[in-house]
Amino acid sequence: MTLTFTPLQQIPLVCPGDNLADLLLSSLQTARINLEDGDILVVAQKIVSKAEGRLVNLCTITPSKEAVEFAKRSDKDPRLVELIIRESREVLRVRPGTIIVEHKLGFICASAGIDHSNVLGKDGNPDDWVLLLPEDPDRSALEIRRNIKVATGSRIGVLIIDSHGRAWRIGTIGMAIGISGIPGVVDKRGWKDLFGYRLKITVVAAADEL
Repeated sequence: MTLTFTPLQQIPLVCPGDNLADLLLSSLQTARINLEDGDILVVAQKIVSKAEGRLVNLCTITPSKEAVEFAKRSDKDPRLVELIIRESREVLRVRPGTIIVEHKLGFICASAGIDHSNVLGKDGNPDDWVLLLPEDPDRSALEIRRNIKVATGSRIGVLIIDSHGRAWRIGTIGMAIGISGIPGVVDKRGWKDLFGYRLKITVVAAADEL
């Protein structure tokens, strides 16, 4: 099996309401790439959130007492902390520079995945704008996949990925937060290894690994 990664070029700055399937198909056409069954499109969370209008101007946010308290402990903008709380099931840890939460989508991450880089709304100071994660990344991936199938007939998979930190290590990795058309995990319990040992606990996070 050959595994080939091809970056797509000429993706424009994405705005609320843009059709991501159309933008991806246009880029594929420019690159002279014809999708085939089994191909997988890996899409950054940021452009999905932008297309779905998940931009928020901090000037519109009034922080709660809890947000103000967490902001003092973390040295963060109370308005940003308020959004972190709203996007989370539970705040797990607060220290200077960091707030670790359980996001409403179920995973553990810093600042509820709220992004401040390369984000600009239609007006105001760019420092005032932040971007939330998609409300339902699996649904977003499914919509992209369905639209591309209608346009091309190709049966593909779609991954929506985001950058997450690693416990006890420096640096970030790509992690799948939304999938459609491919398995999220592959259960290998019961499989035999090269020497005949039957695996007991191995469940491969296939989407994250890809």
